Amino acid sequence: DGEVVLMVATLLLTFLILVFSEVTPKVLGAAFPERVAYPATWLLTPLLKLAYPVVWFVNLFVQGILGLLRIKQPDPGQGNSLGLEELRTIVLESSSRMPREHHRILMNMLELEDITVDDVMTPRNQIEAIDIEDDPERLRQQISTSHHTRLIVQQGSKDTLLGVLHVRRVLHALTGDELDPETLKENLEAPYFVPAGTPLFTQLRNFQQGRRRLALVVDEYGELQGLVTLEDLLEEMVGEFTTQAPSDMGYLRREADGSWLAEGSVLLRHLNRTLGLSLPLDGPKTLNGLLLEQFEDIPEVGVSLKLGDVPVEIVQTQDRAVKMARIYLPTADVGVGST
Repeated sequence: DGEVVLMVATLLLTFLILVFSEVTPKVLGAAFPERVAYPATWLLTPLLKLAYPVVWFVNLFVQGILGLLRIKQPDPGQGNSLGLEELRTIVLESSSRMPREHHRILMNMLELEDITVDDVMTPRNQIEAIDIEDDPERLRQQISTSHHTRLIVQQGSKDTLLGVLHVRRVLHALTGDELDPETLKENLEAPYFVPAGTPLFTQLRNFQQGRRRLALVVDEYGELQGLVTLEDLLEEMVGEFTTQAPSDMGYLRREADGSWLAEGSVLLRHLNRTLGLSLPLDGPKTLNGLLLEQFEDIPEVGVSLKLGDVPVEIVQTQDRAVKMARIYLPTADVGVGST
């Protein structure tokens, strides 16, 4: 009987110690870190000072044993560093404790290394450029009606780029007869080229160090692929800016029946962010590219298919590409206006 009582008492005491000395304090500390930590310092600080000689001796003894066994001790600061995935996990788990906007910005910041300039650039065929060989009247009209503060200047085609024009520098010439090719050339900035595949975080640092706001993206052969601006990078972090200028990400508008009318050139990242979709981003960058990849041909108007669980109908095709498509969301409202 005595052995049974001893065993029961041992188990009960172990249970009580685990609950009240181990589990409960940890749960309370995790739930109310500041409220628990500050009062606890009054008790823990004296205990720390009293136990310091014992702890020092134990650590010295352990270090001696490790030295005899030739076991290299890790750097004390190495265990405290967090990797990118660990930081992402912390932010995800803290989503309920911070404003939604703050959580979204933090997640966007952590994803910058996984996104390249190819994902956010304006494609070559959508770059607004002026041809220095055009007549002065056409140049004057194009510059005065442009929504952009900087324009690419070409000679004949985009294969012959002369530079970047800051519109503000030639405003004085728009009202007179001073706008000629020589005036434009005198006010050009040298084009700034970056290789395709450059991570956004790296490009953001390059913009900052070079005090630039616009870069031309080229492939391994030096061919122009697109254009990326500082605003494109900032929008990946904080969301789209309110602007009256046409969106470089492609036309996207909600219809009365709840469907969304999307231009083929709209970026898949923009669709995912705006409509809450999960379209693949490891292949084509635009809706047109994804549809052509799925169809393996130029689809006819009225043909439909599913991208995952999202029905998409071809509305218009032009020049061997999908010009417009209609997206039917499988879920209810997405509270976003037209862009």
